Amino acid sequence: MKVLVDVPVTDAQLQKIKSAARDVEVVVATEREEMYRQVRDASVIFGRFNPELFERGIQIRWVQTLGAGVDGGLFPDFVASDIVLTSEKGHVGPHLAEQAFALLLAITRGVARSVRERTWDNKWSIRQECWELTDRTLGIVGLGGTGQAVAQRASAFGMRILAVDPEPVARPPDVEAVWRMDGFHRMLNQSDAVIVCAPLTPDTRGLFDLEAFRQMKRTAILINVTRGAIVDEASIVQALRDGLIAGAGLDVTPIEPLPPDHPLWTMENVVITPHVAGASPLRMDRAVDLFCRNLVAFRAGKSLESVIDKAKGY
Repeated sequence: MKVLVDVPVTDAQLQKIKSAARDVEVVVATEREEMYRQVRDASVIFGRFNPELFERGIQIRWVQTLGAGVDGGLFPDFVASDIVLTSEKGHVGPHLAEQAFALLLAITRGVARSVRERTWDNKWSIRQECWELTDRTLGIVGLGGTGQAVAQRASAFGMRILAVDPEPVARPPDVEAVWRMDGFHRMLNQSDAVIVCAPLTPDTRGLFDLEAFRQMKRTAILINVTRGAIVDEASIVQALRDGLIAGAGLDVTPIEPLPPDHPLWTMENVVITPHVAGASPLRMDRAVDLFCRNLVAFRAGKSLESVIDKAKGY
């Protein structure tokens, strides 16, 4: 068995991987041609994966990718294969949740206006627009690792928390209700803020269409930190222009990169960050630690963490 690591790792991280592998060969190859050569007899890949590696890696049994979402890597032959896929699913929640609240607070506390307008004359109008999160209702779309991290932070702010998820997930103590997706509009009706924590799948693509925005409070704020295509482009522009919602904080957008002339850039009720929620100095160490635990389990024939159902896409 050979393990191919096709992303840059530090010496310390590589040593962790080799310790978990024990007598198994571990090869680091980050250049394309070297990756293609080394994958021919590799059983395990940690890092990037694509159709070219799939075609050449006839012995591959398990792939662990970086990132929680896998929508960009589920090509048909891979989905149909018996190769096990794991990701960072369940391990990126802390930094995505912090970004979500940074965006929300930028809107509710007047930070975005202050940065944009750069004047003291807006003091009283900003004070009039500010509101507390305490006792407000937060709706969470997707109660996986990121959704649960958001719920923990929302609870600390004293918020009432509702959630929807396509799976029958357990209800955390701080969450008042978890409904299946047939409760989506019910949740939108009640929420003062809605945070998208879901993966991109055929079922979630365009989930926030015009009808969804019509179900939301006119004072509500939408936050998205997972996948931009979950929100329909034309619908969010219309919803913000027509006042169907009060504002939006977007780390991900329906088109990426967002064109410089896109109307979302110039809307005063929108805060945009350029897909940076996944950034954390702790992230790669967490990913390596997860891979090492999985590698030990894989060699022992035990169940792996963060396994992706390739047919479902999460």
